[in-house]
Amino acid sequence: MTDVLIRPAHAFDAAFCVPLIQATIGRIGHALAGTTDDVAAARTMLGFYPLRGNRLSFEHQLIAQAPSGEPLGVILAYPGDHAEALDDPFRERLRALGLPGHVESEGTSGELYVDTLAVTETARGRGIGGRLLDAAATRAAALGLDRVGLLVEDGNPAARLYVRQNFRPAGRRHLAGGVYRYLVRDLT
Repeated sequence: MTDVLIRPAHAFDAAFCVPLIQATIGRIGHALAGTTDDVAAARTMLGFYPLRGNRLSFEHQLIAQAPSGEPLGVILAYPGDHAEALDDPFRERLRALGLPGHVESEGTSGELYVDTLAVTETARGRGIGGRLLDAAATRAAALGLDRVGLLVEDGNPAARLYVRQNFRPAGRRHLAGGVYRYLVRDLT
């Protein structure tokens, strides 16, 4: 789909992005929010979304938008070097709730880490995910980073997209009770 606009997210995009992000990350969202419920996790994310300096902030997101203005997808990506600091607000929140303040940071040094890629169900299969991944690669290069990294759960159909986008396997990671393949796309 060539007429899709890729634009930076704004705080007002929360109502579109947060439910889509939570539907995509599931148990990772639960771990960040300290809950086992999607609605409670999304409610917590809504509080963090308009704030800067955390992994779920609008400042780390790009939106794919139709010419009509309808949002079609979102990519949430940040430099891996910043992952620990971006997770600190979630650690603080968990401790304030009386829970262990353990949050597993996902990004790796030297990469732009794709935390979440999500496209609406009605827009899937139209090349929007690929456009968002290309935009992330452009952002990574502009930041002087030489790769884009992400995690994908076994059986996730998005894995086919990542192969088409030149991602290669680089190991496995355990996160929030799940096992994920770590994939990277080299930019050099």
